[in-house]
Amino acid sequence: MATIILADDGISFDGMTPELRPLGGAESALIQLVETFAERGHDITVYNKCEKESDIRGVKWRQIDKGVPETADLFIANRGAKVLTLCKKARNTVFWTHNPCRYLLKLRYLTKFFMRRPTIVFIGSYHAETLPGCVPDGGRRTIPYGTPEAFLQAEPATTAPGPRAIFTSNPLRGLDWLLDRWVSNIEPNVPGAELHVFSGAATYGEAGARKSSEMSKILDRATALADKGVRLREPVQKAQLIDELRMSRVMLYRGDINETYCAAVAEAQAMGIPAVLQPIGSMPERVVDGETGFIAADDAAFGVAACRLLADDDLWASQHQRALEAQRSWRWTDAAAAFEELIKT
Repeated sequence: MATIILADDGISFDGMTPELRPLGGAESALIQLVETFAERGHDITVYNKCEKESDIRGVKWRQIDKGVPETADLFIANRGAKVLTLCKKARNTVFWTHNPCRYLLKLRYLTKFFMRRPTIVFIGSYHAETLPGCVPDGGRRTIPYGTPEAFLQAEPATTAPGPRAIFTSNPLRGLDWLLDRWVSNIEPNVPGAELHVFSGAATYGEAGARKSSEMSKILDRATALADKGVRLREPVQKAQLIDELRMSRVMLYRGDINETYCAAVAEAQAMGIPAVLQPIGSMPERVVDGETGFIAADDAAFGVAACRLLADDDLWASQHQRALEAQRSWRWTDAAAAFEELIKT
């Protein structure tokens, strides 16, 4: 058993938050990792901006402003430069980054990296490429997010759903573009097609609140396209999302240069939902092109692929089965084991 400390100074959340409201991908990943550490017998404490201190499913949640211990077998600094200065006597230090790493080129980060030399953990190949080699470190590792057991164990659809597409990402990441494609290239060619949009500012906490007006413009447009089959829905908790995915035929998402993993696509693929994407950011890592979905080279190809999956039952069945076979192999237990390899005696 190891003593593991994880520090995060982002939004307020704890292990109960996913049961109360939707939560962003990085925060959800943090919860999955620390709970897996606890299941594997480690002494794990998260220091963050939780509203109250509590013990949840074997994880101790503590308020970061009350101080962080100086020692641990493994200290994981999550994203921020400030937390990298904590737990100075830890035997092993990891900087777990989730976003494109260009922000780490600022002097306040470079100074801390030079002094601390942490192992930098990325969540994918595209992600790792966003950090220049000149940034000082104590090693670099790529450890993808695991897929939550709830999606891996969920009963998938057994017959092709109706022509219903789904979007479950940040509205600022291509929803406006997707609505253009839907109105011009997809909905007119697939009778009865619907696009269900599960998106909103609430998922992203304080960061979402700061961009809520920008998001609202796009979401209002989605609402106005009800006559074109667009259905704007509120973001939902994971349990309901599983039900909504099971009723959906295809996930449509362009991708974004800031998308370093995209748990939304990974979770959909684990349930056998084909996805149509473009080769932007980490998207080529999420789909086996032509087998579990399509990586569309341009806007026209995106529309054609979406129409095919919405209308062709045989194509859907083939890609549905292939996704179930290919996209259920990497769990959070695998990710936790990879982190454990960073604990040096």
